Amino acid sequence: MNIVVIISANTEWRAVKQILSPIEIQTSPLGEWFETFDLRPLTFFHGGWGKISAAATAQYVIGHFRPDLLINLGTCGGFKGRIERGTIILVTKTIVYDIIEQMSDPDEAIAKYSTELDLSWLPEGGPQTMDHGQSPIVRGLLVSADRDIMAGDIPMLVEKYGAVAADWESGAIAWVAKKNGVRCLILRGVTDLVSAEGGEAYGNIELFHENTKTVMEGLIEQLPAWLGRPET
Repeated sequence: MNIVVIISANTEWRAVKQILSPIEIQTSPLGEWFETFDLRPLTFFHGGWGKISAAATAQYVIGHFRPDLLINLGTCGGFKGRIERGTIILVTKTIVYDIIEQMSDPDEAIAKYSTELDLSWLPEGGPQTMDHGQSPIVRGLLVSADRDIMAGDIPMLVEKYGAVAADWESGAIAWVAKKNGVRCLILRGVTDLVSAEGGEAYGNIELFHENTKTVMEGLIEQLPAWLGRPET
């Protein structure tokens, strides 16, 4: 298969370049990219942070590289008490929750940009834990917004959606992939936790940097197990 891996946040991209070095960086109008044959033939593309960059680069990648499979590897923030730091989320559905509709049905507006991911093509069984640190893997929903998790939003996100974690980009990537009829795999690791008292990485970006490298190392190490044999 022709596979493109989108990496969103700048910190995630720096980590991936270090992990897979040496690589030959190429540039595009929307971001850096490179090819690697270490795991299997893969194209890695820096998608940028936030929904605007995520949507634009997902569409660019689909149009330019014409992948059979679009993968997004990255990080997310977890809700303390509902998920553990280090857990990997195999995303089954995305919801863009920072849409505020006051002229008509707000739930209908949210539903417009919610995406169910078809994962029936994954190799049977699949990994149950990440070998790197034995991080647990859970299937579940991921909510997205163009902001870090606000402590005051957590009760609503839990009650309304049953959410356990949030990020900035996966909702946009999943939506664009589905609109184009391209298979999409999203794996996000929890780097930090947020509670009513605030976020443990807020004002402590070094914690995010450190945990991001650990998460990205594990995701890249385990990627072949998600994809099965190269000829499939």
